[in-house]
Amino acid sequence: MAVENKIMLITYADSLGKNLKELKEVLKEHFAKAVGGVHILPFFPSSADRGFAPMEYERVDPQFGSMEDVRALSREHYLMFDFMVNHISKSSKYFQDFQEKKDASQYWDFFIRYKDFWTGGEPTQEQVDLIYKRKPRAPYIEVEFQDGTREKVWCTFCEEQIDLNVGAPAVKRFIKDTLVSMCKNGASIIRLDAFAYAVKKENTNCFFVEPEIWDLLHEIERVVEPYGVMILPEIHEHYTIQHKIAQKGFWIYDFALPVLVLNALYTGNGKYLKQWLDQSPMKQFTTLDTHDGIGIVDVKDLMPDDEVERTKESMFTKGANVKKIYNTAAYNNLDVYQVNCTYYSALGNRDQAYLLARAIQFFAPGIPMVYYVGLLAGENDIALMEETKNGRDINRHYYTKEEVARQLERKVVRDLRDLMEFRNQCPAFDLNGTCKTTAEGGRLEIVREYQGHKAVLKADLKSFAFTIETQG
Repeated sequence: MAVENKIMLITYADSLGKNLKELKEVLKEHFAKAVGGVHILPFFPSSADRGFAPMEYERVDPQFGSMEDVRALSREHYLMFDFMVNHISKSSKYFQDFQEKKDASQYWDFFIRYKDFWTGGEPTQEQVDLIYKRKPRAPYIEVEFQDGTREKVWCTFCEEQIDLNVGAPAVKRFIKDTLVSMCKNGASIIRLDAFAYAVKKENTNCFFVEPEIWDLLHEIERVVEPYGVMILPEIHEHYTIQHKIAQKGFWIYDFALPVLVLNALYTGNGKYLKQWLDQSPMKQFTTLDTHDGIGIVDVKDLMPDDEVERTKESMFTKGANVKKIYNTAAYNNLDVYQVNCTYYSALGNRDQAYLLARAIQFFAPGIPMVYYVGLLAGENDIALMEETKNGRDINRHYYTKEEVARQLERKVVRDLRDLMEFRNQCPAFDLNGTCKTTAEGGRLEIVREYQGHKAVLKADLKSFAFTIETQG
């Protein structure tokens, strides 16, 4: 199914119902007009990180269903799949074979071996300091092979997520075969997870390395283009990287919007939000919430540093059950580049504030994405997070079909659904139209227009009251 200008739901295969069949039932029964697309978070067999350490892409994890269940969803909704272009599971057949046979393995060059990558076999401290990393040291794990020898292999994230050597011919074949399979099994969009980390080069920060990263992006584009499938690089960093990608004609994420909207609602001032909306392209997917935390790094230089810090601190003081400890090593977080919290709880579990936040998102340029917890105005799940000691699980509640139905008894959830249906059906939101924003004092106005159709959002950022008017 072709991508439509309708709201995309982000969900795990087992979070709105226990599997893909139940997810399809929930959408058909409750959200048929509200949800156009579905980003099914990784549904392949995985060893860690709730799907983001894939062992293979040939089949669906049996606990979620089958590939036919995925294709059935694709007949009613445009779908986005995840491809972890940067890494694969330590438990995959590829790494297991490499660990067993070492240089005799057909996957001997699948991974980035320190001895081959670095001149002299090891990085200098200066080279380590230069790397854009998520660990307080050089990004590697020490692999013990079956013959008893040991070797360092590149590992950016957790130890179950081993980085791929994307320049190796065998990996290029793997990437192509995987992408083609996704295209044939119902993907309309393929999300390139951790894309900016995929290309490594000595004496660089190994993050969005140019021009090589563009070569990789275009290689992937050429594979999926014959199938009419889009690609969406996932990058959490300075907004200029996103805009650079947009300038080359690719779709991008708007990861800055969540914090800018929070800032506007915390302070009653839409100044920085307006500045951002004025420069935002239409060819993007907007977010307020995802399976990760609320990103801080994405908003740098869109507000003064002290304003960014003020907004981050306000999440802990104005949010509901948001604590700094949830963003520390005690809950498996190495740094605070994201705040772990549901968006509803970031706004203090206040219905009106939350609905206004969504209205702003739906009026912003691009196609909105709504995370499943946000779809149900979900509060922080402290119990799940304490059970797993994973800070991000605060925003990863498992809803049964029955629980979804109960949540729809809440007015805020029904009102949000109505807003989503309005956004999907109103012609003023055509991506070839215009978006104009005015922010004066505590007042915010966003006007969307297309071929005689107009939709106007008028909001009081201090009281959270808002109206929507339409013409045409």
